[in-house]
Amino acid sequence: MRREFLKYLFEMPLLWLGIAVLAALIFIGDTITDLEIAFAVLYVSVILLAVYSGRTGAIAIVGIACAALTVISYFLTRHGASQAGLINSTLSLVAIGATTYLAIRIEMLDARARQAQSELARMSRLMIVGELGTSIAHEVSQPVTAIAANGNAALRWLSATPADHDEARRAIERIVADAGRAGDVIGRVRGLVARSSPSSDAIDLVEAINDVLELVRSEIRRNQILFRSELASDLPLMAGDRVQLQQVILNLVMNAIEALAEVDEETRELLVSAAADERKVTVSVRDTGSGVPAERLDTIFEAFYTTKPKGMGMGLAISRSIIEAHGGTIYAAPNFPRGAVFGFTLSLNERAKG
Repeated sequence: MRREFLKYLFEMPLLWLGIAVLAALIFIGDTITDLEIAFAVLYVSVILLAVYSGRTGAIAIVGIACAALTVISYFLTRHGASQAGLINSTLSLVAIGATTYLAIRIEMLDARARQAQSELARMSRLMIVGELGTSIAHEVSQPVTAIAANGNAALRWLSATPADHDEARRAIERIVADAGRAGDVIGRVRGLVARSSPSSDAIDLVEAINDVLELVRSEIRRNQILFRSELASDLPLMAGDRVQLQQVILNLVMNAIEALAEVDEETRELLVSAAADERKVTVSVRDTGSGVPAERLDTIFEAFYTTKPKGMGMGLAISRSIIEAHGGTIYAAPNFPRGAVFGFTLSLNERAKG
């Protein structure tokens, strides 16, 4: 309990300092003033400030503390009419109790909404991974085939007379490397579909983007797309949820691949880039596909809006929700001379500390 309490304090020190100062000012004003008003009803503002903590336990503690200060103030007050003070204190306690109850209910409903959104985002990830199933199986089958070939080669080198231990060792080293490659692919897929709550970690965006590109590499090859990436090497670490941001990048890249499938092979080009200026980091996915009509650019991020025959219209809507939750902006625009560019920006205010 004590550890949890200290965790609250260190997470949002300015919020708790503001709550403590405001509560102290109300307590002093309620105790020393001789005005016949329900001064303690101002504790309602303190409870509403506690809602920003996002924790029902913290809201309840603040509500109880405000009620206790109201009672203590009543007994310490030496001015004014006692009966009026009792009535005002009672009214204040009712207001504090009602506000605390409503604030906790609102926070509980918000928590359920966030959980539902998280589940929806996970379902979206599962759908994307399902679409990538063939490519992922192909990506894993390559190192597995190589492992079998190198295993047989190692057995032959060891069975030879005399045995060639150097060649056998090199074959075994290749087995270890291929096994690691297969494990990496499986690990990326597992991380992408994991049932995990949004986190706020320090993210290396270039590394996160490269992991996504490894997953779609076979899909890019299969569609005969000329692919380039321009990822700045000096991007700062950003604070956010790595899996969610990877979901957005994967969604944008998969949409670009699908758009390119509609045009001739000779014109299929895909560029994934990431760069930073003084204020923000920008990640963009440019394709030379069929593009998006200008009149649809304003509605393409709305839920259930889709141009795909089998689409649900949730991918871009969830992507926008994720980016906005990270304090950023998602956008779409025509690409020159053809196609579309989708991307997002994250403010450098959201960079990871330390």
